[in-house]
Parts: sequence; C-alpha cells; structure tokens
Amino acid sequence: MMMFKVAATQWIGAGLAGLMMAGAVQAGNHGHDEASADIVDTAVAAGQFETLVAAVEAAGLVDTLKGEGPFTVFAPTDEAFAALPEGTLEELLMPENQETLQAILTYHVVAGKVMAEDAMGLESAETVQGQSITITTMDGSVMINDATVIQADIETSNGVIHVIDGVLLPE
Repeated sequence: MMMFKVAATQWIGAGLAGLMMAGAVQAGNHGHDEASADIVDTAVAAGQFETLVAAVEAAGLVDTLKGEGPFTVFAPTDEAFAALPEGTLEELLMPENQETLQAILTYHVVAGKVMAEDAMGLESAETVQGQSITITTMDGSVMINDATVIQADIETSNGVIHVIDGVLLPE
C-alpha cells in the first residue's frame, strides 16, 4: 500500500505541474508583457491537462494555487502521468485518498519564484509538502530528482512553472 501511495503521489504531482506549465505557456503566447493568469487558470487554458485540473480539484488545492504566492511549480506532462501504473490515478482521486493526493501535488511546488537560472545554482529546494527535491545540472539540462526540465520559466501572475518529463514522488 505504501508503494502505491508513493507512486500515486508522484503521479498526481507531476500532472499538476504539467497542467500549470502548459497553461502558462498558452497564457504567454497571447502577447502579454506580464503573465495575467494564475497557475491554475494557465493550466486550465492549456486544454491538455484535464486530469491535473481534476486532481487539483479533488485535492482541494485550487484556492491555494490561485493564491497570492509566489509559487514555483514543477509540472509533469501528460506523458509522465501516462507512465503511472494503471488504476493509480483513479485510486488517488477517491475522497478517502485526498491527503495522499495533496502530498503528491504539493511535492511539486516550492514556495517563492525560482527561475531556471536561479535553480541551476541550487542543489536542493524544500517543497510545500515539506520534503526537499534534488536539483542537478548536467550537460545543460536541469534535473529535478529523476525528472528533466523540458520547458522552463513559464511565468504566471502568482509564480512560475517549469515543465518536467516525470512525476515526482515524496518518500
């Protein structure tokens, strides 16, 4: 059961991050000088992160992620979520698993606005969930734990999104 909770938590968190980053990308493509949409609205506007939005809603984190912030979100792509074991998402979305879902999603969030250039100078960062993520730079790529940042610095009105290719799971 613990392995399932860990895998589910990482999967949900990754989806949230992907949703947030995708929305920010679309928000940034409308010619605005500054991002006007928050993290959640940016993710919703992207149209390709319905699962992440559903997870954020099920976890009761919408208001938090629409809050003042700033927040840095490491957002997994839909492909990262698709790599989770079958049935994991459905299990996490059950009301009785809300705390596990919250832990996974908040493990993808760091308080403050950490741009890619700043992140490259760090070795780790404490997540809102309470555990730290490891940040490494190799051959021009930035890794968050075992996930690679595939798109960085998507600015929103209340933070920044960095798209990653894997789901992060707290220990």
